[in-house]
Amino acid sequence: MSEHLPAAFVDKMKVLLQDQFPAFLASYSEPRYYGLRINTLKVSVEKFKRLSPFQLSEILWAKEGFYYEEGERPGKHPYYNAGLYYIQEPTAMAPVEFLDIQPGDKVLDLCAAPGGKSTQIAAKLKQTGLIVVNDNHADRVKPLVKNLELFGVRNAVVLNELPNRLERVFKDYFDKILVDAPCSGEGMFRKEEEMVKQWDLNSAAKYALMQRDILKSAGVMLAPGGRLVYSTCTFSPEENEEMIAQFIEESSDFSVVPIEADFGFVSSKDGSARLWPHLLKGEGHYVAVLQRKGEKTDRATLEEPTPEIPSKRPTKPAVKPIEIDLTPFHQFCKDQLLLEMPGVEKLYGEHLYLMPEGLPSLDGIKVIKPGWYMGAVRKNRFEPAHALAMGLHADEAIRVLQLNSTDGDAIRYLKGETIMADEQSIERKHVDSPVKGHCLICIDGFPAGWGKWQEGMIKNEYPAGWRWMA
Repeated sequence: MSEHLPAAFVDKMKVLLQDQFPAFLASYSEPRYYGLRINTLKVSVEKFKRLSPFQLSEILWAKEGFYYEEGERPGKHPYYNAGLYYIQEPTAMAPVEFLDIQPGDKVLDLCAAPGGKSTQIAAKLKQTGLIVVNDNHADRVKPLVKNLELFGVRNAVVLNELPNRLERVFKDYFDKILVDAPCSGEGMFRKEEEMVKQWDLNSAAKYALMQRDILKSAGVMLAPGGRLVYSTCTFSPEENEEMIAQFIEESSDFSVVPIEADFGFVSSKDGSARLWPHLLKGEGHYVAVLQRKGEKTDRATLEEPTPEIPSKRPTKPAVKPIEIDLTPFHQFCKDQLLLEMPGVEKLYGEHLYLMPEGLPSLDGIKVIKPGWYMGAVRKNRFEPAHALAMGLHADEAIRVLQLNSTDGDAIRYLKGETIMADEQSIERKHVDSPVKGHCLICIDGFPAGWGKWQEGMIKNEYPAGWRWMA
């Protein structure tokens, strides 16, 4: 592939890499590496390794990450539909590892779509604290929401805003922030040839303007004592070390936390790190860890609202409150579930969410998903959402139908087809629970969605947009 690289890019890399340039160029003739990251919200690493139908080898810098062999298709296995793993480029797993996330943290993923790093953050939070994920491109938010729901994340809020519009709401709020900045993408040339076609000599300067503003907004929203990780998948110094140097110069309360040169990472003079494709098994990345001075404080909410920043872009009118009786939802929880539901009930029209506690007011902010989506309350009945099923564990449902991943019924269910099931096949935690009605459909013990049992048949409630395609 090296012959397809832009000549100007090759000349730039010769200057940047000096005597390492031949090895770097040779890496473009080597096969790329494929990775997946196990979802520990649903399954332990040890258990998945026992279950895995794929041949796996460890990714050194991410204990939940594994290489799989080219030719294997983890996206076409029922375990993918059960949310047991995320298919992710191996070096893309590195930035979140440096956030040092602890259960209970409030975390922001500022440039989040399509959600790979967001799901990695959520797994480390273990359904505690809060993760706010944001992307300012409306067309990229839909896959972001889907990936969080697939992973079974209960404590995520999804926003669709420009970073500077979040500053007034979240000033000094987050314990940890990830800025996986939009960039010229030079590190992905081996993986995505389309990025080669889009590159030119002005790419780095164009993206640097955006990165500077995004990083500045992130600095405003990080709490004293908090940690910010800035990452790109490009090689250009103006998007990497020079970006960090300028930010530190303008933000005296921030400093760089040095990254050790492990796993083939190369430390830069300022303490940030380069991940080069000729020195490790993965594509090109850059990571910098920044620490804000000061003591961490418990700031769950804003004491006083701050004025909204005027926006020139049109906004949708707020949904008027509708008086909806939540009794059907509460009855569903009593009849179907064995857990204390977390969060604050929040209605958007007829759609019910459980919003994480401790959020400031999001008035004036474009909220796509304010929490764990429960479902819709319509005409005195509750219709459970697929997101609710995916956020459960099998032992949290009163009625369960177990399917085997090697059995045709599992595939038929994922295709949206009706499946047959006799009364004895429905597991009931309460012996007096009726068989008829909703049950949680599990594949090898892992929730995959809802079904409704009636007279020996399961009415399939797997969402049309998620269905298995031949």
